[in-house]
Amino acid sequence: MTDQDGNKQKKGGILALLRRPSARYSLGGILVVGIVAGIVFWGGFNTALEATNTETFCISCHEMGDNVYPEYKETIHYANRTGVRATCPDCHVPRDWTHKMVRKVEASKELWGKIVGTIDTAEKFEAKRLTLARREWARMRASDSRECRNCHSLESMSSDMQKQRARKQHEMAREDNLTCIACHKGIAHHLPEGMTEEDED
Repeated sequence: MTDQDGNKQKKGGILALLRRPSARYSLGGILVVGIVAGIVFWGGFNTALEATNTETFCISCHEMGDNVYPEYKETIHYANRTGVRATCPDCHVPRDWTHKMVRKVEASKELWGKIVGTIDTAEKFEAKRLTLARREWARMRASDSRECRNCHSLESMSSDMQKQRARKQHEMAREDNLTCIACHKGIAHHLPEGMTEEDED
């Protein structure tokens, strides 16, 4: 018998073993073990996912903690008369599972930037701020400012309680079918230098 014949027999033996019922374990036992393993895996996966979806995690790298976080602390999203705080994930990570997973995969590019030190100093961050802002604005436009609408919607606004300018702007936004980010750039972070007219739209 050649080595090739022996390898074929080994492969055939493994496939045959996988196909036939177990003499040692019952199908029910294997099923229970599989279900328990699936629950443990899913629980661990969700725990890790939620751990990366907290403000504490977001500001744990100094690029965020030293640059955008202090800016955010100066805004109404951080401290306001109602005591409702929007944290980093509230604005930057979708709530529904599918879009959240897409966002987490996209965030892997940010991890690469962390590893290679793309924005590891205040100077590097400022040099990239406009590019980073444009990317985030485009994401928000594409989703019709989905994360903003988790808390805000034109339909639920009481226009008679708004100042005249805000009421007029929101009426125009409704008529022109504008999304939140069209007017509210810089609501939680400083606007970047070098913005163009296109950035203002």
